[in-house]
Amino acid sequence: MRSRVTINDVARSAGVSVATVSKVINGRYGVAAATSERVQEVIERLGYESSLVARSLRSQRTNVLGILVAEFEPFSTEILKGASRAVEGTGFDLLAYSGSGHSGGSVGWERRSLSRLSGTLIDGAVLVTPTVVEVRDDVPVVAIDPHRGPTGIATVDADNDAGAVLATEHLISLGHRRIGFLGGRADLESSRLREEGFRSAMAAAGLSVDPELVRVGGYKREGADRPAHELLSLPDRPTAVFAANDLMALATIDAAEDLGLRVPEDLSVVGFDDVPEAVAANPPLTTVAQPIQQMGVEAIGLLVDLIAGRDDVTEHIRLRTRLVERGTTAPPPA
Repeated sequence: MRSRVTINDVARSAGVSVATVSKVINGRYGVAAATSERVQEVIERLGYESSLVARSLRSQRTNVLGILVAEFEPFSTEILKGASRAVEGTGFDLLAYSGSGHSGGSVGWERRSLSRLSGTLIDGAVLVTPTVVEVRDDVPVVAIDPHRGPTGIATVDADNDAGAVLATEHLISLGHRRIGFLGGRADLESSRLREEGFRSAMAAAGLSVDPELVRVGGYKREGADRPAHELLSLPDRPTAVFAANDLMALATIDAAEDLGLRVPEDLSVVGFDDVPEAVAANPPLTTVAQPIQQMGVEAIGLLVDLIAGRDDVTEHIRLRTRLVERGTTAPPPA
C-alpha cells in the first residue's frame, strides 16, 4: 500500500527546503515565482495534501463542511447530492459522516458526531434529521428536517402538512372514501404533520377517519410490511393507502402483490418524498415530492453564510411540496 506523501517528499523532489514548500502552500511571500511554480507542479504530480488536523492547528480553519447523518438511506443520500452541488465554488470541501458505527441511530447521535469532528476536521456542519438541536456551538450548525421541528438553530425543511393534504385530496378526487394512512415515527414532527394533513383533508371533505385504517410503519420499508399486510387483510379493507413516505408506500405495494391485489386497479397507493426508488417502482409510485436535493443546497448556503459571520442569515427555510401523479392511483373499483 502506497504511503502518504509528506511535505518532506515535496521538498526533496522540488529541490527546496521544507520551509519553502510551507510558504508556497500557505501563500506567504519570499519565494521566487519560478520556484513557487516548480513546487506547485511537484505538489500536483505527487498528489500532496496537508493534514486537515495540521491545517486546523495552524489556521483554525479546515475549509471542510460536514454533512452528518444517522445513516445513509434514500432521503439523506438525496440531501448529499444537493449539498455536493451547492459546495462547488465556495472554497470548501464536503465530508459526509455517519455515526452509525457508534450508536448513530440513537438519540443524541449528532452530539457525538460533532464532538468527533468539530474544531479539527470541519468548520461547520449540516445535521440531517437530528434527534436534538441543542448541540455544542463549537462550529456553526444547520439542521435539515429536525425531529422536533425548527427550534433555535438555522433550519431547512419542507411543508409536510400541505403535502399530506395534496396526497389525500388527490385520492378523494378520484372517488376514494375509505382511505388508509400508514404513519411514520411518533417522535418525528414530520410524521405528526403528515398525519395532521391527512386528517384535515379528510375532515374538509366531510369524511371520517376510521381508526382501524391508521397504522404506524415507522418510515422503514421492513417496518411497514406487517402493518401494510394488516390493513389490506381487513374484511372491509381500504381502497387506497396514503403512506407517509415512499419506502412505506413501496412496502404497501409489495403487500398488495402478496395478497393478490392489483395496483392501482384494486388499490391506490400514494407515498411522500419522491426518492429515486419511487419512479423506479412497478408501477411508478404516485407521491408527494419534497425538494430533497434543494434542501441540501439551501442548508449549505445557510452554513456558508454562518461561517462568514453574516448577521442576516435566515433562521428557517420551508420549501414547497407538490404532487407527482404516476401509475399507482386510479378510481376505486366499482
